[in-house]
Amino acid sequence: MSAVITATGLSKHYKQTAALDNVSFSIEPGRIVGLIGPNGAGKTTALKAILGLTDFTGKLDVLGYDPRQQRDKLMGEVCFIADVAVLPRWIRVREAVDFVAHVHPRFDRAKCDAFLARTKLQPNQRVRQMSKGMIVQLHLALVMAIDARLLILDEPTLGLDILYRKQFYQNLLEDYFDENKTIIVTTHQVEEVEHILTDLMFIRDGRIVLDADMEAVGERFIEVLVNADQATAARQLKPIDEHQVFGKSIFLFDGVPKEQLQALGETRRPSISDLFVATMKGTYA
Repeated sequence: MSAVITATGLSKHYKQTAALDNVSFSIEPGRIVGLIGPNGAGKTTALKAILGLTDFTGKLDVLGYDPRQQRDKLMGEVCFIADVAVLPRWIRVREAVDFVAHVHPRFDRAKCDAFLARTKLQPNQRVRQMSKGMIVQLHLALVMAIDARLLILDEPTLGLDILYRKQFYQNLLEDYFDENKTIIVTTHQVEEVEHILTDLMFIRDGRIVLDADMEAVGERFIEVLVNADQATAARQLKPIDEHQVFGKSIFLFDGVPKEQLQALGETRRPSISDLFVATMKGTYA
């Protein structure tokens, strides 16, 4: 199967600032990609380029379309969510369903109704009468009923507490995702999406600094808990990060054989958040 997205030399400048700096990447179908980066790194600009919401230089192919020239056709294959908490407070459940049914060609009303039937939501109920959890359920019902080939989530659970955030991602996996769909998600709560990602992309200062599938990440990066008497030997192997926890040193290595590191102490796979902090060191200086 051909790639869902192919970017080659993708660049975007705002005056003297490079929001995207000669970025190239490819995303295959049936993948869940975490696009992770600090504020101002270029995440939103990349998503806008993919969605045809901003101009750019370089080449970008999304589902066989050029977002700059064929946005109308492209949006018939794509679903985009910026925030599940932004539904108008005055809108009723049935009005929200009617609206999406009229604007998205791949919306399946029967599927939406079936999802809503499993909730306590009522057709005439307004958003302002709902709890946060019920709003999540309504938004999910609308999304799950769109048979989009590409789903883009930009901080989708912003403002929701941990229970509703977990519910959102669980429903996404169980009721929506399959091998014919591709999901790109950006979030600052990386620890909550770690278990669902198949691929990881770190972006910093408009450049992709890490692009790998999760299996490769686990093989490439290794964290070692090192006793004081082994600290010097560990530093000689040039770790990409070192920090202290309860009097012991934790080193993070990139590409050093696991067999070599096991002689220094306990090895483990780093979390995405730890890997992110190490990769972005200096960004917040």
